[in-house]
Amino acid sequence: MPGGPPWRWRRWMGRGRMPKPRFIHTPLRGYAYIPSPAVPPGMDYEEILPDELEALRLVYVEKKSQSEAAQIMGVSRGTVWRLLDSGRSKLVKALISGKAIVVVPPQPEHSSPE
Repeated sequence: MPGGPPWRWRRWMGRGRMPKPRFIHTPLRGYAYIPSPAVPPGMDYEEILPDELEALRLVYVEKKSQSEAAQIMGVSRGTVWRLLDSGRSKLVKALISGKAIVVVPPQPEHSSPE
């Protein structure tokens, strides 16, 4: 195990049964994620695409079901599932590795020349 043995963490607010300790295997460092218009030069980052962010917002912030989110976005439920999976994966990788999170702005649609 890199980083030594796991450490125990337990949160108990004093009411009810004391919870079992949780073993944390990931070495944690203190980070602050602050929205910024630019990533500092040389810093690694994960890019979140606009459709991934919208799917994450609808399901986790607005508390919509995947089917409802799919209907709002105009895509299939399977597409929403893939967007959520991809977005969550990128967010967790950024949190664990201390990378910046960059939201890619939507690109304007190009109209075909007539």
